[in-house]
Amino acid sequence: MINKKVNNVTEALEGVKSGMTLMLGGFGLCGIPENAITELVHLEVNDLTCISNNAGVDDFGLGFLLQNKQIKKMISSYVGENDEFERQMLSGELDVELTPQGTLAEKCRAAQAGFPAFYTPAGYGTEVAEGKETREFDGKMYVLEPAFKSDFSFVKAWKGDTAGNLIFKGTARNFNPCMCGASTITVAEVEELVPAGELNPNEIHIPGIFVQRIFQGKNYEKRIEQRTVRKRN
Repeated sequence: MINKKVNNVTEALEGVKSGMTLMLGGFGLCGIPENAITELVHLEVNDLTCISNNAGVDDFGLGFLLQNKQIKKMISSYVGENDEFERQMLSGELDVELTPQGTLAEKCRAAQAGFPAFYTPAGYGTEVAEGKETREFDGKMYVLEPAFKSDFSFVKAWKGDTAGNLIFKGTARNFNPCMCGASTITVAEVEELVPAGELNPNEIHIPGIFVQRIFQGKNYEKRIEQRTVRKRN
């Protein structure tokens, strides 16, 4: 069986260069590839186009890359928790392409499945549809959305094996599965890495065919983006 394990995050990110387009899994701060993001900061690559549901917060996640001005363009769905993101967007320093959340997920899945484009009703009649082909099906208008094209996908899973099979945990699953195999190279970081054959096949969420490199991450903070508690009686 093919062994896709690499020794560390440095080996996992070999080939990443300035100007590339990257997919990064996660939703808020849940399930983000913390080790890969930290290594991107250390590599000092810039002019990046990042495809991610959102841009983290000012002092964590993709916020690190924004602080260092390493991101040229963000393709996202929700960007309301990052003050630096807002500042760069309003000043024109950062190019932002806002995409409906379901469309963002489907553009990843289309790339994963090898489909060049798909029709969706989301965004018809709004700025989202400007310059795009539209078509009517059964009396309803749809917008043609192209699949994403990206160089690397960085995803975070709970458990994986050396063949690249992945299991996600709870809501940390989010955008990670649909980004696997959606880029030229998919890099998975996992909390627990086991030998091939040890995972229960019935529990695997993403088969290893969608993953090119896998490594065991470390020092996960798993920060909570918004902590809300009920007032004591």
